[in-house]
Amino acid sequence: MARIPILPLLVFIGSLCAAWWPWGTFAASDADILDVKVESGGGVRATARVLFPAKPEVIQSLLADYLRWPELFEVRMRVADLNIHEGVATIDLRITHALMPGEHRLVTDSRVLPDGGLVTDLKGGDFKRYHRVWKLRPAGEGHQTSADFDLTVELDSLTPDWLIAVVMRQELEAHFRIVKQKALERSRR
Repeated sequence: MARIPILPLLVFIGSLCAAWWPWGTFAASDADILDVKVESGGGVRATARVLFPAKPEVIQSLLADYLRWPELFEVRMRVADLNIHEGVATIDLRITHALMPGEHRLVTDSRVLPDGGLVTDLKGGDFKRYHRVWKLRPAGEGHQTSADFDLTVELDSLTPDWLIAVVMRQELEAHFRIVKQKALERSRR
């Protein structure tokens, strides 16, 4: 039985996915919009508007619960270190992903935005760029949250950006779904 090298197989699967999924806007639900694009200078940018079924305080508490970040994703990751000093959380994540062999390090600084939300920037690790912003505001008479999401990522990897974009779309859809589920659970407490 012949062995198929993993990178060409991923490229083939990615091209099939690219043919089936549009690169532009994707409606995850009636109120959600997700756009994932390859940046011309390298990297991938994802923007979204997501409606969460809980108050902004609940969403804020989920996003700022740094030790539990791995629970908000389907990708395997762990918090190797967390240090919070003067409102800045330095998080050292270790990520295991099928797209990239081995464990990869992402070290970021996160701070809560005064009007609600969170900004996270790259501090070190196996990435060239990482910048994420969540902006939160009340919706639906204050019992829901409208969130604007903006993420720019560039891996220090040979994996092509277009393939990262395809996978990122799937992972963000799962991430938003998980945050919605956890928000419902927290609001019922």
